Parts: sequence; C-alpha cells; structure tokens
Amino acid sequence: MGIEETLVLIKPDGVQRGLIGEIISRFERKGLRIKALKMILFTREKAEEFYSVHRGKPFFESLIKFITSAPVVAMVLEGDSAISVVRRMIGPTDGREAPPGTIRGDYSLSIQENVVHASDSLESARREISVVFSRGEIIDW
Repeated sequence: MGIEETLVLIKPDGVQRGLIGEIISRFERKGLRIKALKMILFTREKAEEFYSVHRGKPFFESLIKFITSAPVVAMVLEGDSAISVVRRMIGPTDGREAPPGTIRGDYSLSIQENVVHASDSLESARREISVVFSRGEIIDW
C-alpha cells in the first residue's frame, strides 16, 4: 500500500481511564510515526462534522453525546499501510468481540465506549484528519 497517514482518537473513556500512554506506546512500538498529537474537547458542531457519515442513523445522537463528554487525544500516525495496520491493532468496533491483544480487546466491553477510533479508509482518513487538524499542525519529519 505504501506510506499512509491515518487519524486515531483516544476517546473520552480511554482518556478518563488513564490509557493515553499505553495506547500511544503500542503504536510507537509497532513503528508508526506520530506526525501530530493534541488533546481536544469536541464541540457539538465539530462532533457532528466528524461523525457526519452517521447522520440520520439511530445511534448518531449517542455518538455525539459521548464524544463531547470529555477530552479526547487526537493523533495523526504515519507508516506503511498505516490504515490497515492500525485497524488490526485496535480490533473490531465491539469491544466484547475484539480479540485479546488488540486495544479494544484488552480495554473495552462496549460497542460505543470502545477506547479508540481509527480511520477505516484513505478517504475517511483524509476527511477526518482535516476535521481535527490543520495542515500546519501536521509535522513532516
């Protein structure tokens, strides 16, 4: 696939449980490069923009409520096939079904409060990164 950028969010539950360092270290140990990193509190407007692909779905409102409930840590990661590598590392959306060894398998028992979000495609990564970061915040090194 080549070198890709992807967005990862450590969701409010991960931040509140003190899992920031553990999660970031997993990505670093894998060999992914952090190109941008910040803690933010989503406004409702920014959350609606971020989750716009889910607008109209029954769970949309609960997504917005959860992601705006506490700070999140957002990061842009870069690496060879970063999108698929990160998706495998985090595991399936439902933490109850995520295998041990994945981030969700080790730290989540919920489909919504599942500790992390990661872009699922190149198109999603580009859109999500642009919602959370300006290009000037992303460091090429």
